[in-house]
Amino acid sequence: MSDSSIIWRDLLTKKMLICVFTGFTSGLPFFIIISLLPAWLMDSGLELKAIALFSFIQLPYVLKFLWAPLFDGYSFSMGRRKGWLIIFQVLLLASISMAGLLDPKSQIMTVAIISTAIAFFSASQDAVIDAYRRELLLDNELGLGTAIHVNGYRIAGLIPGSLALILADIFAWELVFFITGLFMIPGIILTILIKEPLLKIMPPKTVREAVIEPFMEFINRKGIKEAILILLFIFLYKIGDSMATALATPFYMELGFSMTEIGMIAKTVGLWAGIIGGILGGILMIKIGINRALWIFGFMQMFATLSFAWLAISGYSPLILGITVGFEFFAAGLGTTAFLAYIAKTTNPKFTATQFALFTGLSAVPRTITNASTGYLVEFFGWHNFFIFCSFIAIPGIILLIKIAPWNRP
Repeated sequence: MSDSSIIWRDLLTKKMLICVFTGFTSGLPFFIIISLLPAWLMDSGLELKAIALFSFIQLPYVLKFLWAPLFDGYSFSMGRRKGWLIIFQVLLLASISMAGLLDPKSQIMTVAIISTAIAFFSASQDAVIDAYRRELLLDNELGLGTAIHVNGYRIAGLIPGSLALILADIFAWELVFFITGLFMIPGIILTILIKEPLLKIMPPKTVREAVIEPFMEFINRKGIKEAILILLFIFLYKIGDSMATALATPFYMELGFSMTEIGMIAKTVGLWAGIIGGILGGILMIKIGINRALWIFGFMQMFATLSFAWLAISGYSPLILGITVGFEFFAAGLGTTAFLAYIAKTTNPKFTATQFALFTGLSAVPRTITNASTGYLVEFFGWHNFFIFCSFIAIPGIILLIKIAPWNRP
């Protein structure tokens, strides 16, 4: 059987189809927060520094490991994963649909509260979905399954990042958020239809097993020194890429692009470039392994960030916007696929939700804490020098690969 036949056989399975839908359901609320929310606030007249401070509402993505033990230790009649999923998906449908009823100018605190609630429900859903995916896939399916999940995640970005922005030039924000919220329904239907994954290892039965043992097991398995290096790597690997795109939509608007142009060019090109990058990343990992993929894709992410500096110099240019965004999202698709596959491989199946939440939460720190400073950094550096700065701060994460994922280690 040829290599291409094997790849298509692996792609066209029920497991991979599930990964498409879980990725979509996971990505939709996240892209509402990082794409639709900034555009809404900018359109309402808020200052760039105030919009950047809204990055703090993403704290639940960092802190989700604190309540993730609940998802490992407690279950419902629908199942340990399905029960939690349906709760958070219904809450997301309701909160997203209600957000557009508010006025950011006069109700900024209420907007911050409901935005934080969306982030909390989204981060919690992510923890459960990550655990479900890790339990669903075999070790040799992780690379491809993660690539499929990431692409489903990126397809979801087309709704708040493109469709919703185009609708915002035509309709009121109330209708835009209501329509966007309805796209949670496919995930709810999927959750009802899928089966609970078979447990290969007994879940934790006590509070100590659910809360303390996941952290102790990781430290004991890796050793303190290696555990610290792994956590530092997870924090740093995508920090430059994350900071560079934190204020992407306001950046495009400052260059003179309309929301329709951003939706049609930036978000659509970014989506398909990210999908191609994610699929190619999954296929390449089968050939070269996760370690070498982290090296190659990490350097590509760094150089892609530099392309934003080119756009900043060029100014309003639909062609350069498309090239820049395409390169950035293609590289990010490659890097994210390898990064998540590495994280999945690092978890212990007994504590999937907690350890996965810890690792992905740590990787969310840059876009939550450090991204809040991006408005001030842009004001200090200017857009061009800001993107050069973002490119250089990616270097420490790549250097850590010498210890974390040596080139010649399988």
